[in-house]
Parts: sequence; structure tokens; C-alpha cells
Amino acid sequence: MFERTVLASWTAAAAAAIVADAIVAADAAMAQPCGGAARASGVVRTVADARTLVLEDGRQLLLEGIEVPRGAAAAGADAPAARAVAALKAKLVGRAVTWSGNPASPDRHGRLPAFVFADGSGLEGSVQHDMVSRGLARVAVRGAGRACAAELLARERWARAAKRGLWADPDYAVRRADDPASILALRGRMALVEGRVLSVRESGGTIYVNFGRRWSQDFTATIAKRNEELFAAGGLAPKRMERRWVRVRGWVEERGGPWIEVTSPEQIELLGPE
Repeated sequence: MFERTVLASWTAAAAAAIVADAIVAADAAMAQPCGGAARASGVVRTVADARTLVLEDGRQLLLEGIEVPRGAAAAGADAPAARAVAALKAKLVGRAVTWSGNPASPDRHGRLPAFVFADGSGLEGSVQHDMVSRGLARVAVRGAGRACAAELLARERWARAAKRGLWADPDYAVRRADDPASILALRGRMALVEGRVLSVRESGGTIYVNFGRRWSQDFTATIAKRNEELFAAGGLAPKRMERRWVRVRGWVEERGGPWIEVTSPEQIELLGPE
């Protein structure tokens, strides 16, 4: 309880300045936009869902780097997905947009993963930046890259602190690592989990980041051994996470206890001092 109080105090004292500085830096960094410098353009005909824009020429753009909750817990007209679709339609339908991404790498549905920009639309940066800032989406980091993920995470921290959009709903609250039952309730869904890492162990080709002593019940994050150098290069050498307070994001699975597979360093945030 004491260390949670200390962490909360540190966070409250520093968060406003850190997030404000990060958002300013993020705005400046838009000169090298998320998704790469190369741009293509088109006009938005309609919005297929909370992450899919359909252009007049038939191409479909998948909003990269974010996640909008869907499913049973997000049903209803006031659900995050419904609010996101309404906001996208209001801002983008009939508007010319530019987008950055790799047109040679569509997903299995034929959508082109991209970061989308609409000058003069009143959006705060890219479409994704605006959605995250307004609490219409969470950061998924997949496909974002390190610098872009940092921009988006800064905006998400601000939206979460302000309880904007989906962050006002307890169903999307950050889960405590020492409450595995609440994490397991989100099996098959994306979650944010934070707590102190108890130990980091290796077995075969897997690195286990353990938040408890009971592997069959407690929360664990896993990293493929082959990705260890990638994490070290990102300032997250797995062994150095021991005893650190961290936040993990990803899709919850069950292997005894709740478990999240971490494939990129951007899925882990170090919280507070060592």
C-alpha cells in the first residue's frame, strides 16, 4: 500500500508537466509523420467501422496504431466504437485526406494500414492522434514505431488522466497486476495492466516477466527470447525490469493465470523511478 501511495504521489506531481512536454514534442515531430514521410491522397466516401475509412476510389484505409473497443462490453449507441464512427463521419466524410503507410502491405481484408491526415479539419494531428486525445481509442502500438508510439502514448496518458471518452468507463480502467481475477475477466480483449515486476526468468525460447510467485494463477507477460535484443535496444532489457513498476498493454490470454504476449518494446512503459 505504501509503495502504491508513493507512486501515485510521484505520478500526480510529474504527470502534467511530462504529458504537456510530450504533446508539444509530438506536435513538433509531425514534420516526420507516423507511418513514414511518403504520402498518398484521396477523398473519404464513408466510414465502414471505427478503424476503417473507405475512399471514393474504393481503397480502404485501416487506422494503424490504435484500438477501439468492440464486442459485448462495448455494445450500444454510446459505446466507444459507435462514438468513434460518429466522430469520424462528422470530420472526414467528403473530405480530402492524405495518408502515410505501405500500400504494398494490405491486411487480409485488403485494407491498407495507414496514418491519416486531414488538413483544415480541426483534428489534433493525425486522425489517430485526435482519436486518442479525445478518448475515442486506445494506443495499440502495433505498426506505430517507437517515436510514433511515444507521441500516441503521451496523448493517451493525458486523456486517461482527464477521464475523456472511454476512460470515464471503469470497464476500461488500468488493471492491477496483483488482481489476476480482474485481468482474466478481460480474456480475449485488450487491457492495460500495471504493477511491480517480481522476477524475470527464462525457459526455452521464452522470457517470463512475472508479477507474482504463482505462475499458474498470477499475471505474467512473455517475451520471445529472439526479441531480447530488440527490447534491450529500446531501453527495456528484460532483466533490468525486475523490481520496476511497469505498465503492460496487449491482448489478455489464459495460460493458468492471465497472460499477455509482448512483441514490441512499446507495449511496456516504465513507471516512476527505480
